[in-house]
Amino acid sequence: MSDKLLVIGEARHGELRHVTFEAVAAAKRIDDGAEVVGVLCSHEDMNEQAQEFIYNGADRVITVKHDNLETYSSEGYSQALMTVINNESPDGIIMGHTASGKDLTPRLAAKLDTGLISDVTDIEINDDQAVFIRPIYSGKAFEKKTISDGLTFVTIRPNNLPALERDESRSGDITAQEVDVKDLNTVIKDVIQKTSEGVDLSEANVIVSGGRAVKSAEGFEPLYELADVLGGAVGASRGACDAEYCDYSLQIGQTGKVVTPDLYIAVGISGAIQHLAGMSNSKVIVAINKDPEANIFNVADYGIVGDIFEVVPKLTEELKQAVV
Repeated sequence: MSDKLLVIGEARHGELRHVTFEAVAAAKRIDDGAEVVGVLCSHEDMNEQAQEFIYNGADRVITVKHDNLETYSSEGYSQALMTVINNESPDGIIMGHTASGKDLTPRLAAKLDTGLISDVTDIEINDDQAVFIRPIYSGKAFEKKTISDGLTFVTIRPNNLPALERDESRSGDITAQEVDVKDLNTVIKDVIQKTSEGVDLSEANVIVSGGRAVKSAEGFEPLYELADVLGGAVGASRGACDAEYCDYSLQIGQTGKVVTPDLYIAVGISGAIQHLAGMSNSKVIVAINKDPEANIFNVADYGIVGDIFEVVPKLTEELKQAVV
């Protein structure tokens, strides 16, 4: 079993992303007796976020501060994290399977000369051996993997492993680690944020997603209203993005984001296999489409056959009355 597991945290707009807490829970599931050490990288002090890390299950937290960590880059962050990893010599490393996680962890694995199990959706324990379950073939099948030797290095898919209960009575050490981040080949001068403010699409518990049948950018406005009532986020099929109804940052599918919300509402989406690969593991799927033969109904738990421009506003109004 493991003695020390390192959890690489992620922050967004100054707050820890929820997948960070899910990664802590994954570490506890791998070995409940191991020390869970959180790591946070930034260009500013992260003591408040580090304390939140501890409230959500970490035993102690290492903060790394450097001017070259103001904006994420795999080159800069890997330099900083390799210093921490070499100092801590952990038995395992866990991170969220996010855009940053998918970019950073292969680079770290190469530097460490170790394997990586990515996109883990569940963890089983068999005779004190962690068994990692991950989807393959666009979610049509699952495989089980174990690590027989060396470092346990995994990324976990958001919204699949429940986080631990937050406990403000927990305490732990927060220490600052000096690092040297230099000789960067790429320097990011500015970041243009295209995604909408509010709920992060990859971590949203409710997603209202629109397809090409929404017909226009204006057609997405009722979807935003419905998502707002439900406290969710808006997504889109590739067809809607290709038609320039919305930005590609909202795309869900095989070539977009993979999501696993509690509730997925597909509005005017036919159900092409490329889109299903990104959302078919949602806990509850509701499909709204005027074509009763649409493939999306084959994976939906509930289906509404009707004009989306009539159904969505009525559904929104009914939900507004229900939440009053």
